[in-house]
Amino acid sequence: MKIVIIGNGIAGTTAARWVRKLDAAAEITLVSDETDYFFSRTALMYIYMGHMRRQDTQPYENDFWGKNRIQLCRGRVQRVDFQAKTLHLTNAGETLPYDKLVLATGSRSNKFGWPGQDLDGVHGLYSMQDLDAMERHTAAGIGRAVVAGGGLIGIEMAEMFHSRRIPVTLLVREDSFWNSALPAQESAMVNRHILAHGIDLRLSSELDQILDENKDGKADAVVLKSGERIECQFVGLTVGVSPNVDFLKTDAALRINKGILVNNYLETSVPDVYAIGDCAELETPQPGRRATEAIWYTGKMMGETVAYNITGSRVAYDPGIWFNSAKFLDIEYQVYGDIRVPLPEQQEALYWEHPDGEKSVRIHFDKKSQAVAGFQVMGIRYRQEVCERWIKEKTHIETVLQHLGLANFDPELYREYEMDVVRTYNQQFQKNIPLQTRRSLNAVTRFRSEEHTSELQSHHPI
Repeated sequence: MKIVIIGNGIAGTTAARWVRKLDAAAEITLVSDETDYFFSRTALMYIYMGHMRRQDTQPYENDFWGKNRIQLCRGRVQRVDFQAKTLHLTNAGETLPYDKLVLATGSRSNKFGWPGQDLDGVHGLYSMQDLDAMERHTAAGIGRAVVAGGGLIGIEMAEMFHSRRIPVTLLVREDSFWNSALPAQESAMVNRHILAHGIDLRLSSELDQILDENKDGKADAVVLKSGERIECQFVGLTVGVSPNVDFLKTDAALRINKGILVNNYLETSVPDVYAIGDCAELETPQPGRRATEAIWYTGKMMGETVAYNITGSRVAYDPGIWFNSAKFLDIEYQVYGDIRVPLPEQQEALYWEHPDGEKSVRIHFDKKSQAVAGFQVMGIRYRQEVCERWIKEKTHIETVLQHLGLANFDPELYREYEMDVVRTYNQQFQKNIPLQTRRSLNAVTRFRSEEHTSELQSHHPI
Protein backbone atom coordinates (compact mmCIF):
# COMPACT_ATOMS: atom_id res chain seq x y z
CA MET A 1 0.00 0.00 0.00
CA LYS A 2 1.35 3.38 -1.07
CA ILE A 3 0.53 6.13 1.41
CA VAL A 4 1.36 9.72 0.51
CA ILE A 5 1.13 12.52 3.07
CA ILE A 6 1.19 16.16 1.93
CA GLY A 7 2.74 18.25 4.70
CA ASN A 8 5.54 17.50 7.13
CA GLY A 9 4.24 19.44 10.11
CA ILE A 10 3.23 17.85 13.40
CA ALA A 11 0.05 16.30 11.94
CA GLY A 12 1.64 14.82 8.81
CA THR A 13 4.77 13.63 10.58
CA THR A 14 2.80 11.99 13.40
CA ALA A 15 0.66 10.23 10.79
CA ALA A 16 3.77 8.88 9.03
CA ARG A 17 5.32 7.65 12.28
CA TRP A 18 2.15 5.90 13.43
CA VAL A 19 1.47 4.30 10.06
CA ARG A 20 4.94 2.79 10.26
CA LYS A 21 4.28 1.56 13.81
CA LEU A 22 1.04 -0.09 12.69
CA ASP A 23 2.08 -1.35 9.24
CA ALA A 24 5.62 -2.56 8.63
CA ALA A 25 5.03 -3.08 4.89
CA ALA A 26 3.41 0.23 3.86
CA GLU A 27 5.25 2.55 1.46
CA ILE A 28 5.16 5.99 3.08
CA THR A 29 6.09 9.24 1.33
CA LEU A 30 6.05 12.60 3.12
CA VAL A 31 5.86 15.60 0.77
CA SER A 32 6.79 19.18 1.72
CA ASP A 33 8.27 22.19 -0.04
CA GLU A 34 8.96 24.09 3.21
CA THR A 35 11.89 22.19 4.72
CA ASP A 36 13.80 18.96 4.19
CA TYR A 37 12.98 17.74 7.69
CA PHE A 38 10.20 18.11 10.22
CA PHE A 39 10.79 20.84 12.82
CA SER A 40 8.92 22.25 15.80
CA ARG A 41 6.96 25.19 14.42
CA THR A 42 6.39 26.63 17.89
CA ALA A 43 10.18 27.03 18.24
CA LEU A 44 10.58 29.47 15.33
CA MET A 45 10.69 32.43 17.69
CA TYR A 46 13.47 30.89 19.77
CA ILE A 47 15.72 30.52 16.72
CA TYR A 48 15.42 34.24 16.01
CA MET A 49 15.94 35.10 19.68
CA GLY A 50 19.13 33.03 19.80
CA HIS A 51 17.86 30.47 22.29
CA MET A 52 17.98 27.56 19.83
CA ARG A 53 19.77 26.60 16.66
CA ARG A 54 17.76 25.40 13.68
CA GLN A 55 18.98 21.84 14.09
CA ASP A 56 17.83 21.94 17.71
CA THR A 57 14.22 22.31 16.53
CA GLN A 58 14.31 18.96 14.68
CA PRO A 59 12.99 16.28 17.06
CA TYR A 60 14.55 13.46 15.00
CA GLU A 61 18.02 12.83 13.64
CA ASN A 62 18.34 13.03 9.85
CA ASP A 63 18.83 9.27 9.56
CA PHE A 64 15.57 8.61 11.43
CA TRP A 65 13.56 8.71 8.22
CA GLY A 66 15.69 6.17 6.37
CA LYS A 67 15.75 3.83 9.34
CA ASN A 68 11.96 3.92 9.48
CA ARG A 69 11.61 3.70 5.69
CA ILE A 70 9.73 6.99 5.40
CA GLN A 71 10.60 8.63 2.08
CA LEU A 72 10.95 12.41 2.08
CA CYS A 73 10.03 14.35 -1.06
CA ARG A 74 10.96 18.03 -1.20
CA GLY A 75 8.47 19.55 -3.63
CA ARG A 76 5.25 21.51 -4.05
CA VAL A 77 2.04 19.78 -5.07
CA GLN A 78 0.47 21.67 -7.95
CA ARG A 79 -2.60 19.49 -8.46
CA VAL A 80 -4.18 16.31 -7.15
CA ASP A 81 -5.93 13.98 -9.61
CA PHE A 82 -8.26 12.17 -7.23
CA GLN A 83 -9.68 9.93 -9.94
CA ALA A 84 -6.26 8.72 -11.10
CA LYS A 85 -4.89 8.81 -7.51
CA THR A 86 -1.89 10.86 -8.60
CA LEU A 87 -0.14 13.99 -7.32
CA HIS A 88 1.30 16.41 -9.86
CA LEU A 89 4.28 18.35 -8.54
CA THR A 90 5.82 21.57 -9.80
CA ASN A 91 9.17 19.74 -10.09
CA ALA A 92 9.47 19.41 -13.89
CA GLY A 93 6.27 17.42 -14.29
CA GLU A 94 7.04 14.92 -11.54
CA THR A 95 4.10 12.77 -10.38
CA LEU A 96 3.44 10.60 -7.32
CA PRO A 97 0.86 7.80 -7.30
CA TYR A 98 -0.93 6.83 -4.10
CA ASP A 99 -3.33 4.25 -2.74
CA LYS A 100 -4.27 6.41 0.23
CA LEU A 101 -3.66 10.13 0.60
CA VAL A 102 -3.43 12.26 3.73
CA LEU A 103 -3.85 16.02 3.35
CA ALA A 104 -1.93 17.75 6.15
CA THR A 105 -1.29 21.03 4.35
CA GLY A 106 -1.47 23.24 7.43
CA SER A 107 -2.31 26.94 7.52
CA ARG A 108 -1.34 30.17 5.84
CA SER A 109 -1.20 33.64 7.35
CA ASN A 110 -4.33 35.71 6.75
CA LYS A 111 -4.32 38.70 4.42
CA PHE A 112 -7.37 40.90 4.10
CA GLY A 113 -6.64 42.88 0.95
CA TRP A 114 -4.70 45.73 2.50
CA PRO A 115 -2.98 47.94 -0.09
CA GLY A 116 0.72 47.04 0.02
CA GLN A 117 0.25 43.67 1.73
CA ASP A 118 2.46 41.93 -0.86
CA LEU A 119 5.41 44.31 -0.58
CA ASP A 120 8.84 43.03 0.43
CA GLY A 121 9.13 43.40 4.19
CA VAL A 122 5.54 42.29 4.84
CA HIS A 123 5.41 38.79 6.28
CA GLY A 124 3.57 36.52 8.69
CA LEU A 125 5.07 34.16 11.25
CA TYR A 126 4.11 30.65 10.28
CA SER A 127 6.71 29.04 8.03
CA MET A 128 10.47 28.65 8.01
CA GLN A 129 10.44 31.02 5.04
CA ASP A 130 8.80 33.65 7.25
CA LEU A 131 11.66 33.28 9.72
CA ASP A 132 14.17 33.58 6.86
CA ALA A 133 12.48 36.83 5.80
CA MET A 134 12.69 38.25 9.32
CA GLU A 135 16.39 37.38 9.51
CA ARG A 136 17.08 38.91 6.11
CA HIS A 137 15.36 42.20 6.90
CA THR A 138 16.91 42.36 10.36
CA ALA A 139 20.36 42.02 8.83
CA ALA A 140 19.54 44.81 6.35
CA GLY A 141 18.45 47.07 9.21
CA ILE A 142 15.04 47.63 10.79
CA GLY A 143 14.52 50.98 12.50
CA ARG A 144 11.00 50.01 13.61
CA ALA A 145 8.71 47.06 13.07
CA VAL A 146 4.91 47.16 13.11
CA VAL A 147 2.98 44.01 14.00
CA ALA A 148 -0.73 43.92 13.16
CA GLY A 149 -2.71 41.40 15.19
CA GLY A 150 -3.55 40.98 18.85
CA GLY A 151 -3.23 37.24 19.34
CA LEU A 152 -0.60 34.69 20.26
CA ILE A 153 1.40 34.97 17.05
CA GLY A 154 1.38 38.75 17.24
CA ILE A 155 2.87 38.92 20.71
CA GLU A 156 5.45 36.28 19.74
CA MET A 157 6.65 38.37 16.81
CA ALA A 158 6.70 41.51 18.96
CA GLU A 159 8.82 39.69 21.55
CA MET A 160 11.20 38.51 18.81
CA PHE A 161 11.91 42.06 17.65
CA HIS A 162 12.08 43.29 21.22
CA SER A 163 14.76 40.68 21.99
CA ARG A 164 16.94 42.23 19.27
CA ARG A 165 16.31 45.74 20.63
CA ILE A 166 14.28 46.67 17.57
CA PRO A 167 11.47 49.12 18.46
CA VAL A 168 8.12 47.51 17.73
CA THR A 169 4.55 48.76 17.58
CA LEU A 170 1.82 46.18 18.22
CA LEU A 171 -1.55 47.03 16.65
CA VAL A 172 -4.58 45.49 18.34
CA ARG A 173 -7.95 46.13 16.73
CA GLU A 174 -9.84 45.36 19.95
CA ASP A 175 -9.87 47.58 23.03
CA SER A 176 -7.82 45.03 25.00
CA PHE A 177 -5.32 42.33 24.06
CA TRP A 178 -6.84 39.02 22.88
CA ASN A 179 -10.08 39.73 24.68
CA SER A 180 -11.90 37.23 22.48
CA ALA A 181 -10.16 34.47 24.46
CA LEU A 182 -8.98 36.10 27.68
CA PRO A 183 -11.45 37.40 30.29
CA ALA A 184 -11.15 41.10 31.10
CA GLN A 185 -8.83 40.72 34.11
CA GLU A 186 -6.27 38.53 32.33
CA SER A 187 -6.44 40.63 29.18
CA ALA A 188 -5.71 43.76 31.26
CA MET A 189 -2.81 41.92 32.91
CA VAL A 190 -1.24 41.21 29.52
CA ASN A 191 -1.81 44.83 28.42
CA ARG A 192 0.16 46.05 31.44
CA HIS A 193 2.91 43.49 30.90
CA ILE A 194 3.40 44.43 27.24
CA LEU A 195 3.66 48.12 28.07
CA ALA A 196 6.02 47.44 30.99
CA HIS A 197 8.43 45.81 28.53
CA GLY A 198 8.59 48.97 26.43
CA ILE A 199 6.56 47.65 23.50
CA ASP A 200 4.37 50.30 21.86
CA LEU A 201 0.96 48.70 22.34
CA ARG A 202 -1.81 50.41 20.36
CA LEU A 203 -5.27 49.25 21.39
CA SER A 204 -8.33 49.99 19.22
CA SER A 205 -5.92 50.52 16.32
CA GLU A 206 -6.37 48.98 12.90
CA LEU A 207 -4.13 48.72 9.86
CA ASP A 208 -5.42 50.55 6.78
CA GLN A 209 -2.57 50.35 4.25
CA ILE A 210 1.13 49.67 3.83
CA LEU A 211 3.18 52.25 1.93
CA ASP A 212 6.02 51.98 -0.57
CA GLU A 213 7.07 55.61 -0.53
CA ASN A 214 10.51 54.96 -2.03
CA LYS A 215 8.98 53.06 -4.96
CA ASP A 216 11.42 50.17 -4.53
CA GLY A 217 8.91 47.43 -3.76
CA LYS A 218 9.63 47.55 -0.03
CA ALA A 219 7.46 48.55 2.92
CA ASP A 220 8.37 52.00 4.27
CA ALA A 221 5.44 52.89 6.53
CA VAL A 222 1.91 51.98 7.54
CA VAL A 223 -1.20 54.10 7.79
CA LEU A 224 -3.80 53.30 10.45
CA LYS A 225 -7.57 53.65 10.10
CA SER A 226 -7.23 56.74 12.26
CA GLY A 227 -5.02 58.31 9.60
CA GLU A 228 -1.82 58.11 11.66
CA ARG A 229 1.31 57.23 9.71
CA ILE A 230 4.04 55.09 11.34
CA GLU A 231 7.39 54.77 9.61
CA CYS A 232 8.74 51.21 9.65
CA GLN A 233 10.87 48.80 7.65
CA PHE A 234 9.00 45.60 8.49
CA VAL A 235 5.29 44.81 8.83
CA GLY A 236 4.17 41.59 10.53
CA LEU A 237 0.73 40.32 9.56
CA THR A 238 -0.42 38.15 12.45
CA VAL A 239 -4.19 38.43 12.21
CA GLY A 240 -4.76 34.71 12.39
CA VAL A 241 -4.34 31.87 9.94
CA SER A 242 -6.58 30.03 7.47
CA PRO A 243 -6.49 26.46 6.16
CA ASN A 244 -4.02 26.11 3.28
CA VAL A 245 -6.41 24.58 0.75
CA ASP A 246 -6.59 26.88 -2.27
CA PHE A 247 -4.69 24.53 -4.61
CA LEU A 248 -7.23 21.78 -3.84
CA LYS A 249 -10.34 23.77 -4.80
CA THR A 250 -10.08 22.84 -8.49
CA ASP A 251 -11.80 19.48 -7.93
CA ALA A 252 -15.41 19.70 -6.80
CA ALA A 253 -15.31 16.12 -5.55
CA LEU A 254 -13.36 17.29 -2.51
CA ARG A 255 -15.78 19.15 -0.25
CA ILE A 256 -14.19 22.30 1.15
CA ASN A 257 -15.75 24.95 3.35
CA LYS A 258 -13.14 27.01 5.18
CA GLY A 259 -11.15 23.82 5.55
CA ILE A 260 -11.37 20.34 4.05
CA LEU A 261 -14.54 18.79 5.44
CA VAL A 262 -14.00 15.51 7.28
CA ASN A 263 -16.14 13.14 9.32
CA ASN A 264 -15.22 11.89 12.78
CA TYR A 265 -12.87 9.34 11.21
CA LEU A 266 -11.04 12.15 9.36
CA GLU A 267 -12.28 10.89 5.99
CA THR A 268 -12.98 13.44 3.27
CA SER A 269 -15.68 13.26 0.59
CA VAL A 270 -13.20 11.50 -1.72
CA PRO A 271 -12.57 7.78 -1.10
CA ASP A 272 -9.13 6.93 0.35
CA VAL A 273 -8.39 10.61 1.07
CA TYR A 274 -8.09 11.95 4.61
CA ALA A 275 -7.41 15.42 6.06
CA ILE A 276 -5.79 16.27 9.39
CA GLY A 277 -4.36 19.22 11.29
CA ASP A 278 -4.95 22.89 10.54
CA CYS A 279 -6.43 22.23 7.08
CA ALA A 280 -9.18 19.88 8.34
CA GLU A 281 -12.68 21.06 9.26
CA LEU A 282 -14.83 18.65 11.25
CA GLU A 283 -18.40 18.39 9.99
CA THR A 284 -19.66 17.54 13.50
CA PRO A 285 -17.23 18.88 16.11
CA GLN A 286 -17.79 17.90 19.71
CA PRO A 287 -19.85 20.31 21.86
CA GLY A 288 -17.82 23.32 22.86
CA ARG A 289 -15.11 22.65 20.26
CA ARG A 290 -14.43 24.47 17.00
CA ALA A 291 -14.65 22.79 13.62
CA THR A 292 -11.06 23.83 12.85
CA GLU A 293 -8.48 24.05 15.63
CA ALA A 294 -5.01 25.20 14.57
CA ILE A 295 -3.36 23.83 17.70
CA TRP A 296 -0.21 21.70 17.95
CA TYR A 297 -1.68 18.97 20.15
CA THR A 298 -4.84 18.48 18.05
CA GLY A 299 -2.68 18.06 14.95
CA LYS A 300 -0.69 15.40 16.77
CA MET A 301 -3.82 13.58 17.92
CA MET A 302 -5.30 13.69 14.43
CA GLY A 303 -2.08 12.26 13.00
CA GLU A 304 -2.25 9.28 15.33
CA THR A 305 -5.97 8.74 14.76
CA VAL A 306 -5.73 8.83 10.97
CA ALA A 307 -2.94 6.24 11.04
CA TYR A 308 -5.27 3.77 12.74
CA ASN A 309 -8.01 4.41 10.17
CA ILE A 310 -5.63 4.09 7.23
CA THR A 311 -4.25 0.78 8.49
CA GLY A 312 -7.62 -0.87 9.06
CA SER A 313 -8.82 0.07 12.56
CA ARG A 314 -11.95 2.19 12.89
CA VAL A 315 -11.11 4.90 15.43
CA ALA A 316 -13.06 8.13 15.84
CA TYR A 317 -11.17 11.33 16.51
CA ASP A 318 -11.60 12.45 20.12
CA PRO A 319 -9.73 15.63 21.09
CA GLY A 320 -10.60 15.19 24.76
CA ILE A 321 -10.79 18.16 27.11
CA TRP A 322 -9.63 21.44 25.61
CA PHE A 323 -6.28 22.75 26.69
CA ASN A 324 -3.77 25.28 25.48
CA SER A 325 -0.62 26.94 26.74
CA ALA A 326 1.42 29.93 25.66
CA LYS A 327 3.67 32.66 26.97
CA PHE A 328 3.00 36.38 27.05
CA LEU A 329 6.58 37.62 27.30
CA ASP A 330 7.40 36.49 30.88
CA ILE A 331 3.91 35.35 31.85
CA GLU A 332 3.08 31.70 31.28
CA TYR A 333 -0.51 30.88 30.35
CA GLN A 334 -2.41 27.61 30.66
CA VAL A 335 -6.07 26.82 30.13
CA TYR A 336 -7.88 23.53 30.70
CA GLY A 337 -11.56 22.97 29.90
CA ASP A 338 -14.33 25.51 29.46
CA ILE A 339 -13.15 29.09 30.00
CA ARG A 340 -15.36 31.11 27.70
CA VAL A 341 -15.66 34.84 27.06
CA PRO A 342 -18.13 36.11 28.08
CA LEU A 343 -18.92 33.88 31.06
CA PRO A 344 -21.95 31.67 30.26
CA GLU A 345 -25.08 32.37 32.29
CA GLN A 346 -25.04 28.91 33.83
CA GLN A 347 -21.53 29.32 35.25
CA GLU A 348 -19.87 31.09 38.16
CA ALA A 349 -16.29 32.38 38.11
CA LEU A 350 -13.72 32.32 40.88
CA TYR A 351 -10.85 34.69 40.13
CA TRP A 352 -7.79 35.38 42.25
CA GLU A 353 -4.97 37.71 41.24
CA HIS A 354 -1.65 38.21 42.98
CA PRO A 355 -0.87 41.76 44.20
CA ASP A 356 2.03 41.94 41.72
CA GLY A 357 -0.52 41.81 38.88
CA GLU A 358 1.35 39.06 37.02
CA LYS A 359 -0.18 35.88 38.47
CA SER A 360 -3.75 34.67 38.59
CA VAL A 361 -5.95 31.61 38.98
CA ARG A 362 -9.41 31.36 37.43
CA ILE A 363 -11.86 28.50 37.96
CA HIS A 364 -15.25 28.35 36.24
CA PHE A 365 -17.93 26.06 37.68
CA ASP A 366 -21.60 25.27 37.15
CA LYS A 367 -24.05 27.31 39.21
CA LYS A 368 -26.43 24.42 39.93
CA SER A 369 -24.21 21.37 40.26
CA GLN A 370 -21.12 23.31 41.43
CA ALA A 371 -19.04 21.04 39.15
CA VAL A 372 -15.81 22.60 37.90
CA ALA A 373 -15.80 23.34 34.17
CA GLY A 374 -12.41 24.92 33.51
CA PHE A 375 -9.15 26.28 34.89
CA GLN A 376 -7.01 29.15 33.63
CA VAL A 377 -3.72 30.15 35.24
CA MET A 378 -1.37 33.01 34.47
CA GLY A 379 2.20 33.08 35.76
CA ILE A 380 1.62 29.81 37.64
CA ARG A 381 1.77 26.18 36.50
CA TYR A 382 -0.99 23.68 37.24
CA ARG A 383 -0.83 20.00 36.38
CA GLN A 384 -2.86 19.15 33.29
CA GLU A 385 -3.74 15.59 34.33
CA VAL A 386 -5.08 16.74 37.70
CA CYS A 387 -7.21 19.55 36.29
CA GLU A 388 -8.55 17.37 33.49
CA ARG A 389 -9.53 14.62 35.95
CA TRP A 390 -11.50 17.10 38.05
CA ILE A 391 -13.26 18.41 34.94
CA LYS A 392 -14.00 14.95 33.56
CA GLU A 393 -15.38 13.74 36.89
CA LYS A 394 -17.40 16.95 37.39
CA THR A 395 -15.83 17.44 40.78
CA HIS A 396 -17.53 19.90 43.15
CA ILE A 397 -15.75 23.24 43.33
CA GLU A 398 -15.30 22.97 47.10
CA THR A 399 -13.76 19.51 46.82
CA VAL A 400 -11.35 20.90 44.25
CA LEU A 401 -10.45 23.81 46.49
CA GLN A 402 -9.82 21.52 49.45
CA HIS A 403 -7.31 19.60 47.31
CA LEU A 404 -6.10 22.39 45.05
CA GLY A 405 -2.52 21.88 46.14
CA LEU A 406 -2.48 18.64 44.13
CA ALA A 407 -2.57 20.71 40.96
CA ASN A 408 0.54 22.69 41.91
CA PHE A 409 3.17 21.82 39.32
CA ASP A 410 6.13 21.51 41.67
CA PRO A 411 5.71 22.92 45.17
CA GLU A 412 9.36 22.19 45.94
CA LEU A 413 10.44 24.75 43.35
CA TYR A 414 7.46 27.09 43.00
CA ARG A 415 5.59 29.12 45.58
CA GLU A 416 2.11 27.98 46.50
CA TYR A 417 -0.88 30.29 46.26
CA GLU A 418 -3.67 27.80 46.86
CA MET A 419 -4.51 29.17 50.30
CA ASP A 420 -4.94 32.64 48.77
CA VAL A 421 -7.29 31.20 46.13
CA VAL A 422 -9.38 29.44 48.79
CA ARG A 423 -9.43 32.59 50.90
CA THR A 424 -10.75 34.53 47.88
CA TYR A 425 -13.47 31.92 47.34
CA ASN A 426 -14.56 32.12 50.97
CA GLN A 427 -14.80 35.91 50.75
CA GLN A 428 -16.53 35.97 47.36
CA PHE A 429 -19.13 33.29 48.11
CA GLN A 430 -19.44 33.67 51.91
CA LYS A 431 -18.07 30.19 52.63
CA ASN A 432 -15.62 28.70 55.11
CA ILE A 433 -13.55 26.14 53.17
CA PRO A 434 -10.49 25.04 55.19
CA LEU A 435 -7.13 26.24 53.91
CA GLN A 436 -4.70 23.54 52.80
CA THR A 437 -1.51 23.44 50.77
CA ARG A 438 -0.19 20.51 48.80
CA ARG A 439 2.35 19.87 51.52
CA SER A 440 -0.44 19.54 54.09
CA LEU A 441 -2.34 16.92 52.07
CA ASN A 442 -1.83 13.41 53.36
CA ALA A 443 0.12 10.81 51.42
CA VAL A 444 -2.95 8.68 50.82
CA THR A 445 -4.68 11.49 48.95
CA ARG A 446 -1.60 12.05 46.80
CA PHE A 447 -1.27 8.35 46.11
CA ARG A 448 -4.90 8.04 45.04
CA SER A 449 -4.56 11.05 42.77
CA GLU A 450 -1.46 9.65 41.07
CA GLU A 451 -2.98 6.16 40.86
CA HIS A 452 -6.12 7.54 39.23
CA THR A 453 -4.10 9.64 36.81
CA SER A 454 -2.13 6.56 35.70
CA GLU A 455 -5.38 4.66 35.19
CA LEU A 456 -6.79 7.45 33.02
CA GLN A 457 -3.66 7.58 30.89
CA SER A 458 -3.69 3.79 30.35
CA HIS A 459 -7.27 4.04 29.06
CA HIS A 460 -6.55 6.74 26.48
CA PRO A 461 -8.78 5.95 23.43
CA ILE A 462 -5.80 5.54 21.10
